[in-house]
Amino acid sequence: MIIEKKVKITLASVYLLLIVAFLWFLFTNFSINDFTSYEIIKSNRDTLNNLKNINIFFSVSVFLLISIIWVLLLGFGSPLFLIGGFIFGKWVGTIVVLIGITTGSTLLYIFAKFLVRDYIFNKFSQKFSYLTEKFKKNELIYFIIFRAVGGIPFFIQNLLPILFNIKIKNYFIGTFLGMVIQVFIGVSLGAGIDKLIDENENMPSIFDVILMPDIYLPVIGIIGIFGCAFYFRKSFFKN
Repeated sequence: MIIEKKVKITLASVYLLLIVAFLWFLFTNFSINDFTSYEIIKSNRDTLNNLKNINIFFSVSVFLLISIIWVLLLGFGSPLFLIGGFIFGKWVGTIVVLIGITTGSTLLYIFAKFLVRDYIFNKFSQKFSYLTEKFKKNELIYFIIFRAVGGIPFFIQNLLPILFNIKIKNYFIGTFLGMVIQVFIGVSLGAGIDKLIDENENMPSIFDVILMPDIYLPVIGIIGIFGCAFYFRKSFFKN
């Protein structure tokens, strides 16, 4: 027990240091202006497209690695949806983002299960005991529904299944299948932004942006997901 405790403390310390280092890298190499200036975004888009066209396999590999590290360290994946669609388009982007966030989430689950399993059980087992009974009936099906319904922060959604002792295989498959629609809509929005930049030399008006099907359809889809999540969550999470 003493050795295990020391290992957990060491891993937790390394994990926190990696998070700090990752955030330091982001904040020292990027600024808000990099994501709000139309000219800078357009310039970076051209650079990214050139790199992608030179070696698509390398580009996908780098994006996958960044996605896995991002989810493993920060626990959420929303920016990856937009960036994946922006770089790789709607269809390739969906597959790449799904693989990245699924792998990152699964690694986070394995790591957290070893590190903070007892804490999560003590903190949440009573509150979510009714969900434990649901998962015992059909682990994979209920986990797919759990991922698809959402309604709770992605980071917590990654860790809560520790309560249900989900098998790693089912966790990976359930995450991949359960998040297909969410990822596709988010990636479609990213691809729409890419198309918007490709077709406009200067920043278009907000009215022109809203009227683009590649923009407003994914936005409607996102609103629909939130609406469905709110509706189905009452049934799925009902005590």
